[in-house]
Amino acid sequence: MGNKNKTISFRVNEDAFEALQSIAEERDISLSAVFRDYVDQLVEHDGQVEVVPETELEARTVKDDDGEDISFPPTVEVPKRFIREHERLELEAEHLREQLDEYKGYVNDLQDRLEDEEEEILLLDELDGENEDDDEPYQLR
Repeated sequence: MGNKNKTISFRVNEDAFEALQSIAEERDISLSAVFRDYVDQLVEHDGQVEVVPETELEARTVKDDDGEDISFPPTVEVPKRFIREHERLELEAEHLREQLDEYKGYVNDLQDRLEDEEEEILLLDELDGENEDDDEPYQLR
């Protein structure tokens, strides 16, 4: 049928729990996401994952499956164009969020105006606050 998620439950002592919570807060993710990331790494590396505090982390080389030396922690070089594109997309997403907030505010304002109308008549010319032409206003009933 498909790939179903399974739930894993286990207990940790209070100190470990607080340490995990602080890791999650530092990364601005949920505690569940910390465990999912760890499990994903564990599966990806066939159970050969070492959890080391950042203070004890030092650059070193380890052997991969083919016996070649690789640096730990792994480093990846990202092209500048990728970083620029990522930044552009972040700015665009922020702009779209702002527009969405504006539209939500506009809709809320229209709903408030509609609720405030005694006769429930909403003049289209009054919606934008402009009366450009002096024709007779239309009314929705």
